[in-house]
Amino acid sequence: MVKNTEINLSTLARDLKKAPSDAVIIGVGQGPDGPVLLDNPLTAKSAEALADSLKVLGVTGAADQVVRLPGLPETGAGVLVLVGVGKIAPGVPLDGEALRRASGSAVRQLAGLATVVLALPTAGIADVAAVAEGAALGSYAFTEYRSTKDGLKDPVRHAVIHTEVAADKELRSTLMRAQLIGKAVNATRSLVNQPPSHLYPESFADAAKELSKGLPVKVTVWDEKRLEKEGFGGIMGVGKGSSRQPRLVKVEYSPAKATANIALVGKGITFDTGGISIKPALGMGDMKSDMAGAAVVLNTVLALAGLGLPVKATAWLCIAENMPSGAASRPADVLTMFGGKTVEVLNTDAEGRLVMADGIVAASQEHPDAIIDVATLTGAQLIALGNRTAGIMGSDSVTAPLKAAADRAGELVWPMPLPEELRPSLDSQVADLANIGERHGGMMTAAVFLREFVGKGKDGEQIPWAHIDIAGPSFNNGTPYGYTHKQGTGCTVRTLVAYAEDLVAATV
Repeated sequence: MVKNTEINLSTLARDLKKAPSDAVIIGVGQGPDGPVLLDNPLTAKSAEALADSLKVLGVTGAADQVVRLPGLPETGAGVLVLVGVGKIAPGVPLDGEALRRASGSAVRQLAGLATVVLALPTAGIADVAAVAEGAALGSYAFTEYRSTKDGLKDPVRHAVIHTEVAADKELRSTLMRAQLIGKAVNATRSLVNQPPSHLYPESFADAAKELSKGLPVKVTVWDEKRLEKEGFGGIMGVGKGSSRQPRLVKVEYSPAKATANIALVGKGITFDTGGISIKPALGMGDMKSDMAGAAVVLNTVLALAGLGLPVKATAWLCIAENMPSGAASRPADVLTMFGGKTVEVLNTDAEGRLVMADGIVAASQEHPDAIIDVATLTGAQLIALGNRTAGIMGSDSVTAPLKAAADRAGELVWPMPLPEELRPSLDSQVADLANIGERHGGMMTAAVFLREFVGKGKDGEQIPWAHIDIAGPSFNNGTPYGYTHKQGTGCTVRTLVAYAEDLVAATV
């Protein structure tokens, strides 16, 4: 399970012939007056002739456009590839995300070639990092359950980045980071893409152990007996309807000189039928992705461990399969959550918040500096923010840095409020609160529910907390774009790693 082959990343300073390849990739932008050939290592004569031919060739510079041309002798490659970077403005350099997407799009669409040279404009280390990251993300493929590779193209395995800063001593760590980020995101994608016949609570826990091998992390697994004994009523209440019993997995990275302590809680519903409140059949297959939050927090912690960042990070994977059966929770049941609060289950399809509540309480008991939970929690997120933008809610001291980290990482998130008038809608006639409330603004209502379980720190104040709803952006049902493939996207891993890096930078 999760058998990804990593791309090899390297750099080249000058002569393209010193790195023979299958294709050399250069960029084209959409300028105000038509396509514009971006800075590249071609000779002035070749570049001028190519620039004059762009319109005739049908090249627009639009994002995701890839046009293959016969290679030039000076490039040492059989194919010259023009990749669109989207709209550009005169005198304004490309931002990191434009480079990341162009690189990822080209590498993704050039599957079948072994080695490519990415000759996109790179003015400094940050630009090289973006191009390298895009290549690592674009080179993903999920073929684990194919009985034959007939008709399938192997992803690009070697990417050489042409850049004038190739001699910079920082490049080695830059490429290593890009490789680790690519590995973490792609492992997340592969977990999300697993069929529910193969990924279920026990096998997910096993996968967490397997992915953790060789890293300085400690993995602890609660099986159904321990969960029952210790009172994890939310996870057990959701998972007891399945023959494949639930798990709680704790993955802890605790470096000796940690300067911060964060807890990451992830929703791990390996398949969501809705339980007794069963979902419509149409589209239910996508519910294999309802464990994306747990995959994200797992691979974020493993990435932080791989990078050796001085941040204590603990992932709590709240894993269950939500199935209807004679043993399943019913609407109107009351569950006693870990920590003692009681919840009336009015809708068994609002199950994610039940398992997450247990995880948040468990994380709170260790008094971290901040708790961040990640979940494919509500369909309301898609209504509010669409398929590509995650919603973040919670304490300003966490949501603001998360938004800044997402912007730096090139991921789309948007802060949403938690209106106090939503809390009364969660009142129950028989328990401490109900698991559903106000339908309008349902994404925020779900977050208000989760906030009820955030504990207090050692100072007696509520632990700073943020909730990230990734229901839409975690799974791509549309066409591939940029470095994003179909199905699992691995979204927010990069944001959480950047957030941890920012915490470290703030202490230096």
